[in-house]
Amino acid sequence: MIDQIIDFNRHFVAEKGYEKYITDKYPDKKLAVLTCMDTRLTELLPAALGLKNGDAKIIKNAGGLIISPFDSAMRSLIVAIYELGVQEIMVVAHTQCGACHMSYSHFQPVMKERGITHETLETISNCGIDINQWLEGFHDTPDSVRNTVKTIQTHPLIPKDIIVRCFIIDSVTGELEEIH
Repeated sequence: MIDQIIDFNRHFVAEKGYEKYITDKYPDKKLAVLTCMDTRLTELLPAALGLKNGDAKIIKNAGGLIISPFDSAMRSLIVAIYELGVQEIMVVAHTQCGACHMSYSHFQPVMKERGITHETLETISNCGIDINQWLEGFHDTPDSVRNTVKTIQTHPLIPKDIIVRCFIIDSVTGELEEIH
């Protein structure tokens, strides 16, 4: 698959397919969107929000979560604010998310089947990583998105004038529901 993508890319560049996407690094709408990496949202989310290339910084991870105040999603938001001029943040969860009910107890046997040893998993735990917490998803989507917003709003490096709001988007229709 990667070789096919590389071949496509060569053709894309040769035919200047990139020209309609040219923009700079600063989001035109001064907006960052933290959302899930779910493939259903790849085109649906920007279309449903009316965003075009260059409008917003879109940060994606499994579940659209901030799992700790110093994880990569939080780091990306801080960079977006201080380096790229972001003034508003939308946290957008979605219906039928695979991270809902995700757990280490589910992943552990699959990891072992794929060759990850018990010793490797023990080493990770012995390094101070709570793998159970790290691979835990959530069980209630509205609560999850509220918790992520609270983590952003109470972070010591987030200025108080940054607007942070939370939503759930329907994975099929794109309908957006604000969560309070």
